[in-house]
Amino acid sequence: MRALAAALALVAAPAFGETVTAARFSAPTERYPHAVLGDAIEYGELEIDTDRGRTVRIVLPEARVFEDVEPRLADVDGDGAPEVVVVESDAARGARLSIYGPDGLIAATPPIGTRFRWLAPVGIADLDGDGAIEIAYVDRPHLAKTLRVWRFSDGTLTQVGASEGFTNHRIGEPDIGGGLRDCGEGIEMIVASRNWRTVMAVRFTAGALISRPIGPYDGRVSFERALNCAF
Repeated sequence: MRALAAALALVAAPAFGETVTAARFSAPTERYPHAVLGDAIEYGELEIDTDRGRTVRIVLPEARVFEDVEPRLADVDGDGAPEVVVVESDAARGARLSIYGPDGLIAATPPIGTRFRWLAPVGIADLDGDGAIEIAYVDRPHLAKTLRVWRFSDGTLTQVGASEGFTNHRIGEPDIGGGLRDCGEGIEMIVASRNWRTVMAVRFTAGALISRPIGPYDGRVSFERALNCAF
């Protein structure tokens, strides 16, 4: 209990059955000088609005920050209401992907393990059609360039797929490229090849990540064309 209390603080008592309606980062800070997203500003707090008119404020300890573009709202547990998915980074252990709700932390991946090591989310969906939700991200898009898929089930995130050779972010870019698309034949992850020459479509099928090149990479417009099924 002491560790949990140190990890986050909740303003107002949690309530059963609340629905997340919005989320945002707050409390900008320079205490984690990584600047992977183009500046030294990260965030120390996550504010979650609910349908009961409450704002839950999650305050990270001094050793951690939210190192992300924005919170993502997605129904991860299949109950019809969204959770909040974010990237947070630890001063000693690097980034992890975390899921929060009105009652606080729900689940998280293990941190990468080293300071100034980051991950860039790709998307959140039932990627293989089995009824469970998967979350995909590129682990260290500037170094390891490994696409990882995690499944949320029974309150836990479990890695179910990984493949090297992909990226979706360059150091200093303020956004994350690529995403998910469905052009009529199932969900595909859209990322770039590790050398940024090719746009890649990746499927998660039967526990395997199957990739194929779909066009040349020529800046962010290439991702936009791919996400719009233009190639």
